[in-house]
Amino acid sequence: MPHSHTEVEEKIQYKPKQSKKFKLNFWPALFVGPHLIIFIIFFLIPSLYGIYIAFTKWNLFTNPQFVGFQNFHTILFDSQSSFFSQFRNGLKNTFIFVVFSVPFCVIVPLLMATGLSAKPKLHRLFQSIFYLPSLFAISAVMIIWQFLLSLSYGPLKNYFHFNTDVLNNQPYAWIAIILVTIWWSIGGNMVIYLAAINGVSRELLEAADLDGAGLFTKFFKITLPGIRYQILFTTVMTTIAQFNIYGQPLMLTGGGPNESTKVLLMYIQGNAFGQGVSIAGMSSAMAVLLGICIMIVSAFQFIILRDRD
Repeated sequence: MPHSHTEVEEKIQYKPKQSKKFKLNFWPALFVGPHLIIFIIFFLIPSLYGIYIAFTKWNLFTNPQFVGFQNFHTILFDSQSSFFSQFRNGLKNTFIFVVFSVPFCVIVPLLMATGLSAKPKLHRLFQSIFYLPSLFAISAVMIIWQFLLSLSYGPLKNYFHFNTDVLNNQPYAWIAIILVTIWWSIGGNMVIYLAAINGVSRELLEAADLDGAGLFTKFFKITLPGIRYQILFTTVMTTIAQFNIYGQPLMLTGGGPNESTKVLLMYIQGNAFGQGVSIAGMSSAMAVLLGICIMIVSAFQFIILRDRD
């Protein structure tokens, strides 16, 4: 005998609920675990130990001696100390490099990506050529440019009759470092912008064409707002990378002339691992202060460039 509609509803209503068993899902741990372990061992623990060392007097061989904020006081307020002048000069030179290089490392690849996104002839070849320097090691790049800019055997004097030693005179030394950095590092940002521009709504661009909008109007009103998150990401990441400048001045100018291109990381490395007795505690204190500067500047960029909608 067939069940009535009411009986079926009652059976469904009073059907005993299956107990929910807690099941461990190991798949997320399998994907995240290795990276997390590497992050903890090679980044988190050394970073925390480095912060602790900033509050100690340590020469890498004896036990660290806790001195509180003495290292920070010496670096920031003791004008008679060499570390005071080192920190001021190194941080000033680092900021000079960041201020003049970051805008070009963001704007130049953005313009190149905009041009390549129009898919001109041989655009894939030019895309590969522009990205190619990013694949080279910093040492190889600096050796090449040191040869090109050398007054003794480079082409500047022999072919262009330029008799100024670019790498040992200002402002040419800074111009050389910034130009080489832009040439070396624009490939990564250019690829990010290319992918972002290709994701901009074609319907909006076609509608703008029908309304008679020009290239500049479409670029500033549609393309730029459409890739604002990618611009924010590349600006912050590029700024962090430029604050950590080390290889370019070390290999191209050696910090000269007269330490005018000697950045803070060169002083930190020299004090900790250079000639003479290591002053690892003071170097760690300088590194902590540099990290604080990076965090402040990055937070400021997030506030300025964040979406206000």
